[in-house]
Amino acid sequence: MDYRPLGTTGLSVSAVCLGTMTFGSQNTEAEAHEQIEVALDHGINFLDTAEMYPVTPTRPETFGRTEEYLGTWIAGSGKRDKIVLASKVSGPSRFFPLRGGDNRLDRRNIEEAIEGSLKRLQTDYLDLYQLHWPDRSVPMFGGRGTQALTDAPEAVALEETISVLEDLVKAGKIRAFGVSNETPWGVSEALRLHRDKGLPRVASIQNAYNLLNRVFEVGLSEFALREGVGLLAYSPLAAGHLSGKYLGGVVPPGSRVDVAKQFTRYFTVNQQQAAARYVAVAQSFGLTPVQLALAFVYSRPFVTSSIIGATSVEQLKTDIAASLTPLPEEALTAINEVYNLYPDPCP
Repeated sequence: MDYRPLGTTGLSVSAVCLGTMTFGSQNTEAEAHEQIEVALDHGINFLDTAEMYPVTPTRPETFGRTEEYLGTWIAGSGKRDKIVLASKVSGPSRFFPLRGGDNRLDRRNIEEAIEGSLKRLQTDYLDLYQLHWPDRSVPMFGGRGTQALTDAPEAVALEETISVLEDLVKAGKIRAFGVSNETPWGVSEALRLHRDKGLPRVASIQNAYNLLNRVFEVGLSEFALREGVGLLAYSPLAAGHLSGKYLGGVVPPGSRVDVAKQFTRYFTVNQQQAAARYVAVAQSFGLTPVQLALAFVYSRPFVTSSIIGATSVEQLKTDIAASLTPLPEEALTAINEVYNLYPDPCP
């Protein structure tokens, strides 16, 4: 396992991160605890969650359950000091109302959210606290274009949001903050606020990144490389589509597509054609499609950590090993040939 710096925080994180968004829906509490132990045994020290999880599917009655499962593991294992723990505060409501219905990234919402997360996680602090998605209007989760930048009248300025996070740092409740589903403008503004106003420096960017969605490379990768605000890459398998299991319109029972209907960003015109080509590339080099997809993300120089999620221990072990698979230069050339034919079909 490789370990990489988390921005300028002084923290070192495993280049594979355990994602947990199935804990509490597709995984029981016991299964969640087993996955965490297996991850640690394989060198993973980085765990990522969110107050919104689980999201397979997203339901009001399971809100916070993933954090609760992590909390019982932390309390029972005594291994809080062995992990770098990340969670997220939800932005304006996408699924159901929270905290009175507005979900803005203002002081009231953030302070209420962090107290809830710390209580569920049974810890006094988070190593990384992330803004799950921006408060302002931006294209995300598969959206394209600027959408005329029609911010809601009650949208909260990023300076106000980070000022609240600064107070949480001073109070010892978080060590650092990151952004998620963010744009180049958002990252540059966060860096400007650090430089000009002395606010905490953004540590990381958690965005989707995979063979079907490499838009991070345009704009954001330069911030990662030049400013040390590395990518925490979620969905490196494109919600399973790069495994090949959905080719031909097949939907295995219990799979992500079967249980989480809201993830529509991978149902685009050229997705199946592109995924099939990547599967063929993998096979031509004696690799599994999972190895090709995960190893590609792991090997990118702007990636701090690749977030993998699994519904079984065996799948988790397979995904960890696949991430560490060396890719020959010829395979990278073949990947780029497919990319030139089907650039970013699933942004």
